[in-house]
Amino acid sequence: MFDQTFWTSPPWAGALKKYRLGLKPIPKNEWFSLPLDEKLLQHKTELLNNDYHSVVQTIDESQAAQQILLDHIKPKKNTYPDLIANMSLEVADDLCVIEASGKQRLIAASICSPSYWNLKTKIGKPLRDIHKPVTTLNEKIGSPIEKFIENAPLHQPFKRENWFIHSDDKRFHTKPESILRFNVESCFVRSERETLCKYHEKYTLFTINVRFQPLAAIKDFDSARKSLLDVIMSLDNEEMRYFGGERKVHILTKYLNSLS
Repeated sequence: MFDQTFWTSPPWAGALKKYRLGLKPIPKNEWFSLPLDEKLLQHKTELLNNDYHSVVQTIDESQAAQQILLDHIKPKKNTYPDLIANMSLEVADDLCVIEASGKQRLIAASICSPSYWNLKTKIGKPLRDIHKPVTTLNEKIGSPIEKFIENAPLHQPFKRENWFIHSDDKRFHTKPESILRFNVESCFVRSERETLCKYHEKYTLFTINVRFQPLAAIKDFDSARKSLLDVIMSLDNEEMRYFGGERKVHILTKYLNSLS
């Protein structure tokens, strides 16, 4: 699991703000560049077989959007009732289809690795409502993303790196973790490679690919430690709550300072 390259250039390098747009264009052949390994395939398949409606949600108006997406992701089998579920077994990423204009609703998704969010409560909602619980998040990311999606060029994927700190390396987290179980020395950095691509004038695909790194590895990378500390300490009150709360921030800053 340990990846030295990650720690020499973490997603927060240079004390980049935690909540920012940060999208950069990438070649189309890098849109789905990471392989779907056997362990991740098993994880997805087990959830689809045993808890389908927790990981797959669609609205009736999404059928055309899913059909058009087949031009980019062709499933080998049609095991499940929703096309997006079958497509999700062809790539390492989780898949979210969003309207490219208008209300920009989340209309179809297959999410097997959520980080503190529940797909059942998000499907059919506009992006602005999805980000609504955190006002400053809407200001810093919500509005820019809405404008970006509406004006993005067709068939050009864009990439950003998001990240969280979790108490374990489990992929399926629909609710925030209890701080009572938060042992900082056994925590993991949950890094998310996210892409946006308007694949049709009406539809955009948002993808999420999750990877993990042990937080304890940061002790050997002082630049990464200092930058992470700066970013965490710069969170405003609403961002702090979204990140995991004041207690979590206190535990992390104390730990990172102890490594200096």
